[in-house]
Amino acid sequence: MKNIELKKLWKEYGDNVVLENINLTVKAGEFITLVGASGCGKTTFLKMLLGTENPSRGELLLDGDPIRDEPDANRGIVFQRYSVFPHLNVIENVMLGVEFGQSKLLGRCFGSKRRQVRAQAQEMLELVGLGHVANQYPTSLSGGMQQRLAIAQALIKQPKVLLLDEPFGALDPGIRSDMHALILDIWQKTGITIFMITHDLTEGFYLGTRLLVFDKHRQDPDNPNRYGASITFDIPVGDTRKSTLDDISNTMKQKQETV
Repeated sequence: MKNIELKKLWKEYGDNVVLENINLTVKAGEFITLVGASGCGKTTFLKMLLGTENPSRGELLLDGDPIRDEPDANRGIVFQRYSVFPHLNVIENVMLGVEFGQSKLLGRCFGSKRRQVRAQAQEMLELVGLGHVANQYPTSLSGGMQQRLAIAQALIKQPKVLLLDEPFGALDPGIRSDMHALILDIWQKTGITIFMITHDLTEGFYLGTRLLVFDKHRQDPDNPNRYGASITFDIPVGDTRKSTLDDISNTMKQKQETV
């Protein structure tokens, strides 16, 4: 059970307020999608969940305890750009996360331990549909297959929370559809909590159980950085009026045009 709670959370860089007064409770196993105009703090929000950025004010809690201010095994992340190592084959890329965690000096295991890690990595590859290419190198894989590999890397430590930063944005529509089916299958099989950033409102509603919209409640024309973004809509999927969707879509378009 890994519930996440944010209480009066702020993120500031000097006089630049990025996020302000974020209050949110997410139960274990929810699929949260995040939308909003570019530059409204969605990636910063994800980085705070990961532990690579710290809140300026407020609390960020995992099961009632402050989230560690560095990445750990509880949290996995997948970016839009593939984070794979070209000099390692597919299964070695997946094994690396476990091996490095168990042997930071050498970065690999040996003997029966290595065979155990390899079996675990093969299981992850089967889960994402890459079991048949375990011994190939990333350069021989398509973009969609490389993103499947990145997902396997993120899942190898069996995290409780998976963070996805526009993971399908660079993929062709047909491949994106396949990846949608894959991530939903993984979510249903593992019960993992997912936070996913997307610029596609339709994708956000299709995949998520809740959709969060990030935007600024207030503006200062003379000082655009004075106020930060907050969660302006928190919508349970399937419980939404068309007028609300139109409001969100129009707001996002207007913001994007001014960026």
